[in-house]
Amino acid sequence: MSRVIRQIPLDTDTQHHAHDFHQIVIALEGSADFNIEGLGGSIESFSGCIVPANHLHYYTGTGNNRQLILDLPPDALALTGHHHELARLFDAPRFFTLDGSLRLYLEFLTAELALLDERNGRGDIDEERLATTLLGALHSRLTPGEISTGSHRRIDLHSLDRYIDDHLSSQLKVADLAAVACLSETRFTERFRMQTGLSPWQYVMRRRLEASRQLLQRSHLPLSEIAALTGFSHQSALSRAWRRAYGHPPSQLRRPDNTAIACGQASANVTLQS
Repeated sequence: MSRVIRQIPLDTDTQHHAHDFHQIVIALEGSADFNIEGLGGSIESFSGCIVPANHLHYYTGTGNNRQLILDLPPDALALTGHHHELARLFDAPRFFTLDGSLRLYLEFLTAELALLDERNGRGDIDEERLATTLLGALHSRLTPGEISTGSHRRIDLHSLDRYIDDHLSSQLKVADLAAVACLSETRFTERFRMQTGLSPWQYVMRRRLEASRQLLQRSHLPLSEIAALTGFSHQSALSRAWRRAYGHPPSQLRRPDNTAIACGQASANVTLQS
């Protein structure tokens, strides 16, 4: 990566990849669609998405678009040392909208980058400074501190499970799950994490993996069809999720010697909650 902060248009043809660094994408002009390992959504002016490292994501720009992109390796200055708590932003993919204060900061950030380019050019420290301030503001809004849940109605997980299972092959959005719980997306995400210890994406991913495991054990369907039925964009996305959660590819479950599955499944619970 040559820069921490870039401003570029996204291709209007669907592209996909994964990379070993975290990424934040914020729409400056136009819009774009993202699917981050089964979590789908759109971004437009003053909204964005978080793409954790090593997460396969599909993206498509719409028309004349311009995106602000932050590329952050796990050992970036903005995520280590005194700022290590900011790494929690990348626990799971998510979509967000900038409030009024953050919109003003985004305008300042882009103006500051232009000013630095006009003068002697920007250095890594300049970009790290601007990125750290943005990450800190996002962190304070997207990862609120623990609060008492005694006065809050609990989310009906049984109803939510039914909805997820009925739409498992579809592109699920957090907004869809929030609507089932009759909550705003922000309130739902906060309450869901407090109730389950997981982000909505982590919870959906767990159900996708469990459904794929059941199909692998009880059917002879090809992996590509199992991937489609359980909401993975491609067979490679299914295999990637299995390796990250269980430590082996899904095809191993169909081998004669599959005794490692129990241990792998137990470790997946830890992986998905980290």
